[in-house]
Amino acid sequence: MIEVEHLSKIYGSTPAISDVTFSVEPGEILGLLGPNGAGKTTTMRILAGYLPATNGNARIAGYDVHENSLAVRQRIGYLPETPPLYPEMTVEGFLHFVARIKGVPAGDRTNKVIAAIERCNLGDKRRVIIRKLSKGYRQRVGIAQAIVHDPPAIILDEPTVGLDPRQIIEVRNLIKSLAGTHTIILSTHILPEVSMTCSRVAIINKGKVVATNTPENLMTQLTGGSGYELEIEGEAALAKQVLQKVAGVSLIESIATGIHGYQPQANRAYLRVISQPGKEPGKDIATTLVRAGFGLHELRRVNATLEDVFLQLTTEEKNFDTEVNLADNEGEAA
Repeated sequence: MIEVEHLSKIYGSTPAISDVTFSVEPGEILGLLGPNGAGKTTTMRILAGYLPATNGNARIAGYDVHENSLAVRQRIGYLPETPPLYPEMTVEGFLHFVARIKGVPAGDRTNKVIAAIERCNLGDKRRVIIRKLSKGYRQRVGIAQAIVHDPPAIILDEPTVGLDPRQIIEVRNLIKSLAGTHTIILSTHILPEVSMTCSRVAIINKGKVVATNTPENLMTQLTGGSGYELEIEGEAALAKQVLQKVAGVSLIESIATGIHGYQPQANRAYLRVISQPGKEPGKDIATTLVRAGFGLHELRRVNATLEDVFLQLTTEEKNFDTEVNLADNEGEAA
């Protein structure tokens, strides 16, 4: 449904994005994840026809974004980070206006507007002036204007930014309800948003896509998948030296705040041990520490998180894209 190939945007001598490549299957929600300034908004603006690309190609529903811009715009719904609303209009009046400028036939507009209002749970706000709505409801109106013409593809740029926790949950559930009948690209730098909303993720850093896969596969392949958190009595530096000799251990790091996020106790060390893929060295870790004279107060298994993946990919220069995509394809072939 959405294909992006070697897309670049250069301002002067500064690349905003460089050689960005990814695809989104019909009915899928792809999370475009990256730190601020990584190139997410630039990529989405190019897909929406708002910006021209310097190099590369992008196609939506089979139409080239540059060569068939009007056809593409008829087939996408776009919600920029700041919803494009007219605050003096009512919700219903605004959606009728949007449906008209997006080319919805006059005989279909009322049904399309009613459907968008119902999907976005705006029924009790349909006659309310937009400026009187809370930010959460304005965000819903923004999504409603993106889907009022029932486009096959929807592009959402930071749709939950600035919302309170309850509003985030409501908008997240709304986006998930659109999957299947719509293909969605969702940009965010909020990690839980990706895990709870998206079926697949593309991580972009410094203008380049560094990984694409499901969140679960990324967590397994790029971090080893699991590890252990320890609370011991003794010096952390000495414990690290001892644990480096344990088979199946790939990384050892200190946890400054304690393993439960509480204030660390005196004379205690808190460590995180990342295991190698397919290895479970927990028993050997405990045995080695006790034999070396360390007091072991707690050892618990922890699974890698999307935050671990994000930090790994956005703080290292190594590019994992080929490796992760190959693993993804192998899983599909199986």
